[in-house]
Amino acid sequence: MDEAQAVELARQAVTLAGDAGAGAAEASVSIARRFHAEARENVVARLEGSTAKGLLLRVFRDGRKATLSTSDLTPEGLRSAVERAVAQAESVAPDEYAGLPDELGSSGASLELADEQISTRDGGEKVDEALELERLIRAADARVVNSSGSHYTDAVAVTAIANSTGFAAAYTSTRAGRSTGPIALDGEIKRIAQYGSASRHLAGLEPIDLVATTAVRRAVDLFGARKPPTMRVPVIFERDVAASVLEDLFAAVSAANVAVGNSWLSGQIGNRIGSDLVTVVDDGTVPSGLGSAPFDGEGVATRRTPVFERGVLRSFLYDSYYARKLGAATTGNSTGGGVGPSNFFLEPGSVSLGELIAATPLGVLVMDTIGFATEHASGTYSRGARGFFIEGGELAYPIDEFTIAGQYTEMLAGVDAVAGDLRFDGPVVSPSFRIAEMTVSGN
Repeated sequence: MDEAQAVELARQAVTLAGDAGAGAAEASVSIARRFHAEARENVVARLEGSTAKGLLLRVFRDGRKATLSTSDLTPEGLRSAVERAVAQAESVAPDEYAGLPDELGSSGASLELADEQISTRDGGEKVDEALELERLIRAADARVVNSSGSHYTDAVAVTAIANSTGFAAAYTSTRAGRSTGPIALDGEIKRIAQYGSASRHLAGLEPIDLVATTAVRRAVDLFGARKPPTMRVPVIFERDVAASVLEDLFAAVSAANVAVGNSWLSGQIGNRIGSDLVTVVDDGTVPSGLGSAPFDGEGVATRRTPVFERGVLRSFLYDSYYARKLGAATTGNSTGGGVGPSNFFLEPGSVSLGELIAATPLGVLVMDTIGFATEHASGTYSRGARGFFIEGGELAYPIDEFTIAGQYTEMLAGVDAVAGDLRFDGPVVSPSFRIAEMTVSGN
């Protein structure tokens, strides 16, 4: 199904909703063709190919909203689904904030979301890539005895939306990824690592040999790891771990959490929260960004929204519903059923991670975190971690089985250095950064 066909299907659903008695309606159509090859040792452990088709319908009637999703896109199935949704709206309590967005459109930016090479690439080449990645991690170091799998994935998707105001638009996007999980034997201890690369374009992926060697290095570099002493020291978050810190920060600036009091940032707009190095942006118009799109899940044009500017909280992130509820304007962050990130990131600095380490006389480099222990209402952060002890500006020895903890207000205020290694390989990304002091709990 191409973009024109997807738009026409969305329009049909909206028309059917109006015929069934809806005052307003919106239909989103998603068609995605996916491929996944997984290799283990010298065999293909998994080979999957699928085409997923779905329609999400929102109908509004006398202040009441009903939502329905269906994968039955036949004329009979679509009509039945639409009629059920309109009928179900009668059983829903009125909600003064429910309704179509007040502003609609596309960003108009050149987003470079699709790569024809992904659409036409031979399936055998994809399988061979997964097998080659698995071979490379085993050849890189004799201590690699197994893996959790080496993977190649890709997807080609068409997204379309139409509503009863007459708005209709669509776009095509692609995504490819390669990743691997070597398992190295450190005596009787298995050191497990994960590393991968993702992009809208094949050319944007890290080379396969670099993915392999990076993954293996992350496993074997932890050989001999021990617990660090309990202390208060500077902590550097490597870029992949830093992204998980930003994911918790996104939860705090999501209007869906602010509206119900589940955010430690409630009531803080205009206040200084972080250091001058904390400039955080949500931007759905980054060319080739994995979170980029011309419009959000309800047809609002995506945009660049400064969330923190030099440490000052400037904006939460909204869809139309929570914008009305909180007396604000949408920021184009609707997922169609809530609030989600576009490309949510900390603006990078200019130094490398190596220079960041060299400028740290004593501290900890965090390469991986374990578990989930963020209390969003209070902003308390705590994670199990693995990484390296830094001494004299160098990585002294690997460490594991320790916990890093702090309050988000103190963590953001304590950001005193930001690296330049930002890479847009997900909807929430970050460069490596250093926090001046955190609690490290070990021995």
